[in-house]
Amino acid sequence: MMLLIGFGVVLACVFGSFVASGGAIGPLVASMPFELLTILGAAAGTFLMANSAKAIRHLIEAVGRAFKGPRYGKQDYLDLLDLLYQLLRLVQGKGIMAIESHIEEPMSSSVFAAFPRIRDDETTRLLICDYLRMIGMNVEDPFQLDEIMTRELKKNLSEDLHISHALQSIADALPALGIVAAVLGVIKTMASISKPPIVLGEMIAGALVGTFLGVLLAYGIVGPLAARIGSVVGEDAGYHNLIRSVLVAHLQGNPPQVAIEIGRKEVPGDFMPSFQQTEEALAGRAA
Repeated sequence: MMLLIGFGVVLACVFGSFVASGGAIGPLVASMPFELLTILGAAAGTFLMANSAKAIRHLIEAVGRAFKGPRYGKQDYLDLLDLLYQLLRLVQGKGIMAIESHIEEPMSSSVFAAFPRIRDDETTRLLICDYLRMIGMNVEDPFQLDEIMTRELKKNLSEDLHISHALQSIADALPALGIVAAVLGVIKTMASISKPPIVLGEMIAGALVGTFLGVLLAYGIVGPLAARIGSVVGEDAGYHNLIRSVLVAHLQGNPPQVAIEIGRKEVPGDFMPSFQQTEEALAGRAA
């Protein structure tokens, strides 16, 4: 919602101040479709050249995430802490083999069934099961597990941020593409140099629209959109980083309650449940 409000404020202030100051909107409106075709068409072409088909498919999803905001909220973090607590409590009471059936067949696990959003989130489900499986294979060094998980999470974050970086590259190129559109307009104007000044004035104004649109799109729309996507991706990365913190704390010899509290401290501030909320969630499930 804030993204839409921001776009509205940008457009209203830019075009509103132009009209309010006595600017003629006619040449702007008349030239805008052709200038936009030049600028956006060139931008789309450069995006296609610079990115893979997979990245192009993910563009729509990334823009949707920018409008919707972070994928995981406070309840999602509470559920993740609760799930990890249930699994680690089984390990503490009955040994690592007690969770073998749960991590090998999570879709039919009674533990995962209590948390359907986590069970159906393939990335999260696989991350939990893969690293608990590694612990079951005698990977008992917390520093080793921390290093392995950190590398994987860093790789995943880099892949998720690709669209943000790609859009930022387009934003950086848009002012220059606006100049391209403006130069084409100047060429068109110079080819009609024999026409009356009033006609040439409108043609020059139309040519300058290209520069205006290139700068506006770069710094008023595409750049902020790229930044918003990067912000949302970064916030969501904390969800999976929580799994790393809890499992490493477990391998360091902490009981489940302490490992969960260590993980809770890793939750982004806007979504961090309080100590009491976490305790109530764990106690309610245990009951």
